[in-house]
Amino acid sequence: MTILQAILLGIIQGLTEFLPISSSAHLVLTPYFLGWQFPSTQVMPFDVLVQAGTLLAVIAYFWRDLWAIIRGWLAALWQRQPFATPQARLGWYLILATIPASLAGVLIKDQVEAAFLSPRATSFFLLLTAAILLLAERLGKRNRSLTDMGWLDALLIGLFQVISLFPGVSRSGSTIAGGLFRNLDRPTAARFSFLMSVPVMIGASLFSLKDLLDAPPAAGFLPVILAGFIAAAVVGYFSIRWLLAFLVKRSLNWFVLYCVLLGVIGILVTYVR
Repeated sequence: MTILQAILLGIIQGLTEFLPISSSAHLVLTPYFLGWQFPSTQVMPFDVLVQAGTLLAVIAYFWRDLWAIIRGWLAALWQRQPFATPQARLGWYLILATIPASLAGVLIKDQVEAAFLSPRATSFFLLLTAAILLLAERLGKRNRSLTDMGWLDALLIGLFQVISLFPGVSRSGSTIAGGLFRNLDRPTAARFSFLMSVPVMIGASLFSLKDLLDAPPAAGFLPVILAGFIAAAVVGYFSIRWLLAFLVKRSLNWFVLYCVLLGVIGILVTYVR
């Protein structure tokens, strides 16, 4: 992998991690379309570090919110009133929303890894993302805000996150759609989706850390990883900012169209090859 390839993949990761178009699909399909083949000893460390770049982006953007949630959650526990404040309740909702995907990640690990090896399956999952977004736009009433959330909302959004374990199903797309199905407005659904990505990304990074330490990348590969990490972090920060502003006045339909086009192109290319 060259530095230029790493920067391109880092930019793609930063854009697609938060836009509802599936970062995993793009990281599977981009090398496939371009004919890039990377050594297995490079793929895993790069994926772990580039995801850490987008984790840094979301923490940097929401650090005030995250600090308020952590402080409120701990204070409520200390006062033995764990649900007393909105920040404490939001902390519990984020924990609850993380549980389903955490359990599923262990139970269906083999099936998920097999899907990552199939560009065709990834392309079909992109069509599933498009269908979920379209239905959420049509059925959601979008008349509730973050202060209206309850534990059932958090649990159901967390269940939507389970299907995003498969490449091609957007994590942000499925969780935003879950929020819309619960009648949250678009910016609120996106905000909760981004906040709940923090424990998910931290867990995924820690889960992959052992493999990374067992097979450390060669010294010459470290600048390549660093380039991808920086690109993902910078682009990820601005993609969060852009999407939150976009969803104030616009729907998810453009992302539906994009997922359909990319999914169809991916399916056609796999059959032609």
